[in-house]
Amino acid sequence: MKSLKILIVDDDKLVSWSLSRDLEKEGVDASVVTSGRQAIKSIQETSPDIVLLDLKLPDIDGLEVLKKIRDSLPQTIVIMMTAYATVETAVQAVKLGATDFIKKPFSFEELKVILNRALKSHRLSQEVAELRQNLKQKYGFSNIIGESKCMQEVFALIRKIAQSDATTVLITGESGTGKDLVAKAIHYESQRSQYPFMALNCGSLPDTLLESELFGYEKGAFTDAKTTKKGLLELANNGTIFLDEIGDASLNFQVKLLRFLEDRTFKRIGGTRDIEVNVRVVAATNKNLEELVKEGKFREDLYYRLKVIPVVLPPLRERPEDIKALVHHFIDQFNKEFKKHVRGISREALAILESYHWPGNVRELRNVLERVMILENTDIIQPEHLPLEITLQDNLQPNEPVVRLEGTVALKDIEKSIIEQALKRTKGNQSRAAQLLRISRHALRYKMKKYRLLN
Repeated sequence: MKSLKILIVDDDKLVSWSLSRDLEKEGVDASVVTSGRQAIKSIQETSPDIVLLDLKLPDIDGLEVLKKIRDSLPQTIVIMMTAYATVETAVQAVKLGATDFIKKPFSFEELKVILNRALKSHRLSQEVAELRQNLKQKYGFSNIIGESKCMQEVFALIRKIAQSDATTVLITGESGTGKDLVAKAIHYESQRSQYPFMALNCGSLPDTLLESELFGYEKGAFTDAKTTKKGLLELANNGTIFLDEIGDASLNFQVKLLRFLEDRTFKRIGGTRDIEVNVRVVAATNKNLEELVKEGKFREDLYYRLKVIPVVLPPLRERPEDIKALVHHFIDQFNKEFKKHVRGISREALAILESYHWPGNVRELRNVLERVMILENTDIIQPEHLPLEITLQDNLQPNEPVVRLEGTVALKDIEKSIIEQALKRTKGNQSRAAQLLRISRHALRYKMKKYRLLN
């Protein structure tokens, strides 16, 4: 308990003197006040770590002082002391924010046990608060990058969702657009952030496992059910359940999910008792659910039940103005992760990235920059550091191959075409073209002579 600041609030001078003496022997900085008003003033001036607060004071009731402490210093540990303890007063004190309660007369050893218990509980609370703050920083809105108009509209929508009581959200968008990041941001920026975020990929598990993961099962429900298992819905109570790839869920599983969404109750596999939970359901898919409904592969009633609030994420090719911010975000991220010191990206390299069509969206951009920063030792990312499939396609239309193959094409014609595109990309700079092609300048000149590309 050394280096702690403890304020004793008690009008019994003998008790106050005895407590301060024993605490100072333990290396504690102990101070004493004898009234509620003095306590409030001292707390504001000194910000003690712990307050030992008597319930009965000559001017202000101890519970009123407790309220004032909670308003001004919510993290302060408050232990109530009284000779008139009842269950009702103890419960009331705890409801108002008291950490613990001790009945007079008490020994110093009893108080030490309570103080140590309170300190341990306080440390755990601080660690949990720090963990939640770290999760919010890692998965909050600041982790989703986008300055374009379409992304600003997405941000405005998901902020409203996070602040609301909306219990069902459907996120759609191509693979790699960040649907999982949006789901986490909605959770960690909401009042539900102090409760669990649970994720389940509906496309990676068979029906039986999906059902047992989501709803849980009772002991003996099937051969391997040795004990009762809570499902993710129970574990996520008051929090968020994220159902990724909902478009891949079977019709059988869809029926059971719809039943839960209708009344927010379910039974464990093998169970007979209805379990009620309060969770926000966020579903996501890269498939066109309307088309799946028309094809009879997705239930129409489930589709409209999930689509209470739809969030549509645009592909990266529709917001190239966001690429610069994303690039700098990933450079900062990988500098920390790989202990690198990359200062940025050249205008030429950035132009290449901005003109590429990114079929894999933000995930592909992230992977490209991760690869560059692992393999290259450079202060500034240059065009020659980028993968060849990107540098040779930046002037092409989306989905257009580097080399068009029509009919029978000789290998030498393909090689000649690639060299021509590399030279076009570098505006005739042979050194840079050689770097793009990962060959020496001498080898490039040899091939240029071979294909009569030299003036």
